Amino acid sequence: MGKTIAIVNQKGGVGKTTTSVNLTAALCEKGKKVLLCDFDPQANATSGFGIDKRKLKHSIYNVVIDGVPAKEAIITTKYGDVLPSTPDLAGAAIELISSEYREHQLEKCLEPIKDLYDVILIDCPPSLEMLTLNGLAAADSILVPVQCEYYALEGLSDLMSTMRMVKRRINPKLEIFAVALTMYDGRTNFSAQVAQEVRRHFPGKVFATAIPRNIRLSEAPSHGLPVTAYDKSSKGAVAYRAMAEEMIQKL
Repeated sequence: MGKTIAIVNQKGGVGKTTTSVNLTAALCEKGKKVLLCDFDPQANATSGFGIDKRKLKHSIYNVVIDGVPAKEAIITTKYGDVLPSTPDLAGAAIELISSEYREHQLEKCLEPIKDLYDVILIDCPPSLEMLTLNGLAAADSILVPVQCEYYALEGLSDLMSTMRMVKRRINPKLEIFAVALTMYDGRTNFSAQVAQEVRRHFPGKVFATAIPRNIRLSEAPSHGLPVTAYDKSSKGAVAYRAMAEEMIQKL
């Protein structure tokens, strides 16, 4: 059975979707069978794989709310399989509130396909609400992207509190898989100081590879491509390949 990892940080702009898309592609490139479940109503991971969210027959919304089997909504790309999202998913957070076992709806939907994949990555929204709780309930562990900037650790205590609550009440097996340092600028002492601080807070959990600030990483989504396909020799592509290698070792 594959490992299900929720990529989560309630702070926006930390490279969560960038990490979701590019780790999926890099793991796929290394021969792993990977599914990226886009569980964010912004659907940026979906468009990051060149999928037009306006032309979908089914999305994760239909899977969770309408009972469409996950297998029927999955789109296969050259860079990994995607369970796509649309802005409709924003309404699911409200619709789930009245559901029985509301935090476990995504888990229930992914259960029949877990054996088909080595890794399922869930791109969660940048908030700690019902959709994110579903992502945490469905996951074996979490991967937390942390940007190497001044407010990096702000809000992480809230995330850890939520994780402890989920572990206590909803998903006892949940653990931290890894912390990924993003937007690292090797020219500044400040990035190094933030990285050191994050490693102190999460001993043994931080990937050795830090994802650098890289223009190619910013450009790739507008072309509907992961950076490993858009510019395979760029610093961003090299870093995500190295991080995927670390992931495989940890798995």
